This record gives sequence, structure tokens and C-alpha cells, in this order.
Amino acid sequence: MQSLFDQVCSETSGDMDPEAFRHYGHLIVDWIAGYLSDIRSYPVLSQSTPGSICQALPRQAPVQPEAMETILADFGRVLLPGITHWNSAGFMGYFGLTGSGPSILAEMLDASLNVTRMLWRTSPAATELEQVTLDWLRQMLGLPEPLFGMLHHNSAILTALAAAREALNLQIRQRGMAGRREVARLRVYASQEAHSSVEKAMIALGLGLEGLCKIKTDQEFRLDVEALEEAINEDLARGWRPCAVVATVGTTSTTSIDPVPQIAALCQRYKLWLHVDAAYAGVAAIVPSKRWVLAGCEQADSLTVNPHKWLFTSFGCSVLFTRRPEIVKETFSLTPAYLQNADRAPDLMDYDLFLPHRIPALKLWMVMRYFGQEGLAARIEEHCRLARLLALWVDNTPDMERLAPVNLSVVCFRIHPPGIDDELTLELLNERVMNRVNAAGHFFLSHSKIRGKFILRIAIGNIRTTERDVRGIWEAILAARQAEVCLLRTNRAGNQFGIKRKINLP
Repeated sequence: MQSLFDQVCSETSGDMDPEAFRHYGHLIVDWIAGYLSDIRSYPVLSQSTPGSICQALPRQAPVQPEAMETILADFGRVLLPGITHWNSAGFMGYFGLTGSGPSILAEMLDASLNVTRMLWRTSPAATELEQVTLDWLRQMLGLPEPLFGMLHHNSAILTALAAAREALNLQIRQRGMAGRREVARLRVYASQEAHSSVEKAMIALGLGLEGLCKIKTDQEFRLDVEALEEAINEDLARGWRPCAVVATVGTTSTTSIDPVPQIAALCQRYKLWLHVDAAYAGVAAIVPSKRWVLAGCEQADSLTVNPHKWLFTSFGCSVLFTRRPEIVKETFSLTPAYLQNADRAPDLMDYDLFLPHRIPALKLWMVMRYFGQEGLAARIEEHCRLARLLALWVDNTPDMERLAPVNLSVVCFRIHPPGIDDELTLELLNERVMNRVNAAGHFFLSHSKIRGKFILRIAIGNIRTTERDVRGIWEAILAARQAEVCLLRTNRAGNQFGIKRKINLP
């Protein structure tokens, strides 16, 4: 009997037969549904070794067509073991990314339409849906009108700082910076806890890492406003040209929230562009009792919020809001003859460095409609409750030490047994506990360093994470702690623990 593949491939050209597409589409959707319902059975952190996937794949591309059955089998055999399952309820490292059901379905529709949101006319629905959806989000967050919003694949810091530079009226768009002695070196300010994307933007914009001034933080890891003003005045005296300040609402390591109202007042006084990075924490303002996280952000020139971090929308959905869209357009608008048109509608490509976008608003629109504001707020609030519960367990455990406030849904702590105060020893102990938990496959947690101290960091943000999962990772940490502290005390006399940094776990 002929296989479906043989029947379809009797054609010498053309796409997959619609009936074959329907058949395999049903198979894939069924697999996705089963995967999501049974995701706890997969090891959260991939168990692959470097190079193993490359070795399992052919060195050359296929010359002849291959059956979809073969391709899908290789997906399961070769690729799936190399996946770290960010969609897992046990993924509690970094900031989790959740592809919720409506978001996954929207991605399928988006891929099927396969349009590009450049000009309004290249797909009117893509542009207008984005305008409507982001205004819905603005209202949910309690931000005032008017705010212009558009979607980016990831962080929009490059766009924001390019606009800040253009706002200085130095004609950099036209004349550049190289060789212009009349243009002072530009300076951008951010806290020591700001995301590394700020540094990458400085590199890309030609401002250089030396152009970024990192400001010290207070006891709660928030930008020190007095130190910021001192740095600005020192730079002015030395001939620098202050350009912008990046404030962070929800820093990566500790989710600290910079004092945006005071920073905004300072920026107004010195005529500096204020960009607020609220990529993770901004969506918490959907919860009415947490509107305070965006206090002062209405005064920012630009603001980033990432629904793909904590609004259950799959990756590639970062929002840039700005009060000064005309500056952004002046920075990036460049329309070649073949794209010029007389449509009386906004062309979102004029506000962005990158041209190709699909319909990024589609998945956010579907998520917002499916869960509703109350449903989204309830899920975010539950994650915050779970973080507070975990923090309580940490605080009540004698040899555990919490090292940062729990502002939202991230808990930073370390194991600190009595009598062990050497920082290198503590770092190795906590690293080994983390590696032991992660190697077991049920959970994944990540680490960071704050003020030179190695910390364990649990971020609760996946839509599938429940109290059962949080209790599970806590019990796994306690068990790993007991095992590693025993090893430490056994080996301490011979100083083996500090020397053998890498050891195969039993």
C-alpha cells in the first residue's frame, strides 16, 4: 500500500498537498497537546553533551525528498533530547518564557499567513491590530494617554538609545560621529544592576562601553539618585555630553525597582532622555495592587515591557512605548522608492531599525482575549504569592540566607551553614547544590552574583507552575544541601572541596 508520502511526492513541483498538510498538522497538534499535558516527564535541563546533536545529523543537506514520517521521527530522536524545556512547570531559572495555549495557536496562524508588517498596505490588519492591542495593554497597565506603542522581537533598548541620541540635535543620523571634534563624547547612565543589553546597545551605537556610567545602588539594589546626579555633574565638568538614563523596573538578578519618580525629575532638570526597562516587572501593574511598580513611568520618554517574560506570550513579543514617537521616526524613517506610497496611515517600519516583522500583535491579542485582564492578574498574583511562600521557607531555615527583598516573583538566597564564611567555599557549595538539583532533571534554577556573593535564584513565572512545583524544588534544594554539606565537612580537612571544583555527581 502506498504511503501518504508516496502519493504526495508523485508531484514534481509545488507545496505539500493540502490533505497531507491536514494529516500531519493533526499529528503535530496532537503531539503538542500531549507534550504540554505531560511536560513534567521531560528533564527540564537538556541532558545533551556538546556536539552530540551535530554528530547525529547528516553533514550534507538531503538531495532527494524525505518523508515527513522520517523528519518527525528525527525531531523526536535527535532534537527533543537537546531541548531545555522552558515551557515546563519546573523551569524556574532566569525569567521564564511561557508559550501558553492561545499563544501557540496564534503562532500557527501567524506562520500560515506569513506576512510582513512593514507598510500599512503590506498587511493593514498587522498594523492596526498592533495599535489596538498595545493601547489595550497601556490601559491594563494604568499608563496615561497619549503613548505610542510598537512591538519588537526582543529588547528595544537599541531603538530607545538611538532616539535619545537623535534628540540631542547633533545631526548624527546624517553626519555620524566619527571625526567630528565639535561633538562631545556622549554618556549614558544606568545602575550596576542594569541588564547587559544596555552595554550591547552602547557597542552597536558607537558610544562604546566607556560611554556607559554605571551608578552604585542602595541597600535594596536600586539606583542611587544622589550618586547619579554627582556623576552627571562630574561628566559635565570633564566635557562629556550626558545623553540618557536607563532606569530598571525589575532588575535581572534581584528584581529591584529603581526610584523612577526621582530619576524622572532629575532627567527633566538636566534635559536627559529617560528610558525605563520594565521588561520583566512591568506587566505586574496589571494587578491593581501592584500598579506602584510603574510609578513615575508616565514621565519616561520610552518604556519597555516584555509580554514574553511574564504575560504568557511566546518569545518575540517586546513592547516599546514612547511619549516622543516623532523623535523615533526622525531617527529611523527611511523609505526607498519601491516602498513609497500615498496611504494615509502609519507605516511602523518608520519607527524601527529592523524591517521584517510578521504579525507580532496576534499572539498577544489572543492571550489578552483568552485570559482577560482578571485572569492574567490572578496568575501573576499567584506567582507573587508562591514567591512570598518560598521566601518564608528560606527565612525560617537556619542555614539559609535570603539576600534580596522579594518584590514580585523572584527569590534570591544561598546556603550559608554556621561557621563557614569563606566566600569561595560558599560559592562552590551553592554551585554544587544548584548543579545537583538541575542534574536530577525535575527542576531548573539559575544563579547570579550580587555584591560579589554567589546566589541561587528562583524565578516563578511559568503559567504551569503551581505550589506543588515550588514545594518540589524546595525539597530538592534541601536534599541537595544535605548531601553537599556532608561532602564539604568530610573533605574539608584535606581541602579537597575547594580544589575539586568540577566533580561528577553521584
